[in-house]
Amino acid sequence: MTNYVQPTACEILNVKQETDIEWTFRIATDIKPNHGQFLELSIPQIGECPISVSEQGDGWLEFTIRNVGKVTDVIFQKRAGDHLFLRGPYGRGWPVDQLKDKHVFVIAGGTGVSPVRSTLNFCYKNPGYVKSMNLVCGFKNSESVLFENDLANWKEAFDNTWYCLDNEEKEGFHKGFVTGIVKDLPLKEAGDDYAVLVVGPPGMMKFTGLELIKNGFDENKIWMSFERKMSCAIGKCGHCRIDEVYVCLEGPVFPYTVARELVD
Repeated sequence: MTNYVQPTACEILNVKQETDIEWTFRIATDIKPNHGQFLELSIPQIGECPISVSEQGDGWLEFTIRNVGKVTDVIFQKRAGDHLFLRGPYGRGWPVDQLKDKHVFVIAGGTGVSPVRSTLNFCYKNPGYVKSMNLVCGFKNSESVLFENDLANWKEAFDNTWYCLDNEEKEGFHKGFVTGIVKDLPLKEAGDDYAVLVVGPPGMMKFTGLELIKNGFDENKIWMSFERKMSCAIGKCGHCRIDEVYVCLEGPVFPYTVARELVD
């Protein structure tokens, strides 16, 4: 019987630098999470941190990590051939089964592209799984853009893509926040047969949700991920608790009707 709180040493297969502070680590493991779930990555005597799976394949998982603290400082010293300890997967992920044969809208901001990346690549690798894919990705500036190869693939394959930079003009990108794109999303063409996935910083998700409702989107067809709130992953430490909700157990993905009440 699998012990989901026992970390296992796993070999790092590859390390790719995405930006100055965000790297993607490909790690050998037979763990098969659902899209949108997360795992705990740890180093003995240093600590652990919860990280969403950004991509997965046969015998490996990828984690796109921002270097923001003690544990990630040490992780960033690791290279291919070294080991990290993994436990999980945890949480409720994206409702991928409910996306089938629907018009899908994905709105992601900054590192929020990471927890939805495997879902996007699943749709990219399985043409026809969704009726249409409409993708909005926003980044602070050109130096913070993640997954450039994926962005190019998605732009070529998906029905509509909008890539945004908050305060910078660059070819191929819109200048401004992702909220400014909501009014341009083809909701009329989707009719009632659609789903919306939103992930990013708390402020971005809050105002994106409000903008979606303002522009006629049904709150019952929107999901949001609070992946940044994770800590112990098993509902014991209380770090992720918002009111009476333990995000690590009941999320990190929530329907908007629940997410709108979770004041982060």
